[in-house]
Amino acid sequence: MALRKGGKADLTKTCPNLRHLVISLGWRAPQGVDIDAAAFLLGADGKAAGDSEFIFYGNARHITGSVEMVQRPSGGDAAQMLIDLPVVPDAVQRIPFTATIYDPETRRQQFGQVQGIYLRVSDEDTGEELVRYDVDGGLQGETAIVVGEIYRYKGMWKFNAIGNGYRGGLEALCKSFGLEVSGSQGGGRPSPAPAPAPRPAPKPQPQPMPKKVELRKGQKVSLVKKQGTKLGEIVINLNWHQGGGQSSGGFFSSFFGGGNSGGGAIDLDLGCLFELKDGTKGAVQALGNSFGSLDYPPYIALDGDDRTGESVGGETLRVNGRKASDIRRILVYTFIYEGVANWKQADGVVTVKCPGSPDIIVRMDEYGSDDPMCAIALLENVGGDNFSVEKIVRFFEGHRMMDQAFDWGLRWVAGSKD
Repeated sequence: MALRKGGKADLTKTCPNLRHLVISLGWRAPQGVDIDAAAFLLGADGKAAGDSEFIFYGNARHITGSVEMVQRPSGGDAAQMLIDLPVVPDAVQRIPFTATIYDPETRRQQFGQVQGIYLRVSDEDTGEELVRYDVDGGLQGETAIVVGEIYRYKGMWKFNAIGNGYRGGLEALCKSFGLEVSGSQGGGRPSPAPAPAPRPAPKPQPQPMPKKVELRKGQKVSLVKKQGTKLGEIVINLNWHQGGGQSSGGFFSSFFGGGNSGGGAIDLDLGCLFELKDGTKGAVQALGNSFGSLDYPPYIALDGDDRTGESVGGETLRVNGRKASDIRRILVYTFIYEGVANWKQADGVVTVKCPGSPDIIVRMDEYGSDDPMCAIALLENVGGDNFSVEKIVRFFEGHRMMDQAFDWGLRWVAGSKD
């Protein structure tokens, strides 16, 4: 069915067995006009409940799995999204699909320069195209556009051809859906402010997007990587909140008991298991003095070992993002070398930073375990040269049990850091 602006089409009423949709968007843009697609999961009031309801290349999958952006669209489409209709939360009543021009004010670009904008709705299971909407002109100075949406009506899903633009770009688009954004530029992208550099750098443009994404258990997001480029250095930092009553045993000693009753400093370690594309497997950790390397396999390095617990910066793993295509997966973990963990009091937080991406926050908020080892997050290769990050937060008695749970297949022997 071909629609014109304002037209509507039944989806599940005419196709009762329809479950999986493919939403495909495309356009013809002049060279240098950079366009991003996105989707918003909205309630009955037309507002998003939070940043997690905004699906774009930096938050490519909704926590429920109901909406997911395809990393590498096929068939000539500029963007594709997969919709699992029965999994869409009941509170979500509308899902609009949008396109925005990146940095339009600086580049003096607008949708009047773009032709052939379309949206197709297909049945993923059969491959049949159900609806097509071609935006038939009428756009001039707009820098963002709601192309179309699917919505609930009397228990059924329908499609609405919209084709409405926004002159305020991405910022205006987000605000119309109830999301607060920072900055004043209309066409920015979701990325954190650049980290301080050792030498002066030009002042960054304000970014009208969330600066961080906090994951729920089981949630997975992809790092932001501009097409045709490689990832920068990925920094994985583990830190704890001090709380009150710091003892003479060091920054973390008030969080742990057992082997530290005499006031000695706790020895808390960050590490990871890795698997490379060539099948090489191993661990990067202070135990066994396996600190790794950024420039040589495994392309992962641990920044030393804080044996005193006095470093306010915690412990840090670094991953050479330019070598992402050589790495299959990384399991980030922490363990107590000495002492007994009180995880609730420690309130650990892992932050994954990558240039151009929002900070990804993983809180160690599963309490009640006395086990000394915690698998925190899993990084997996996606698209050949990028990573997804998934929150795990699962506790184990030791390395061997964690290895078996994630099918790593390493052999473990007792080790020491001396």
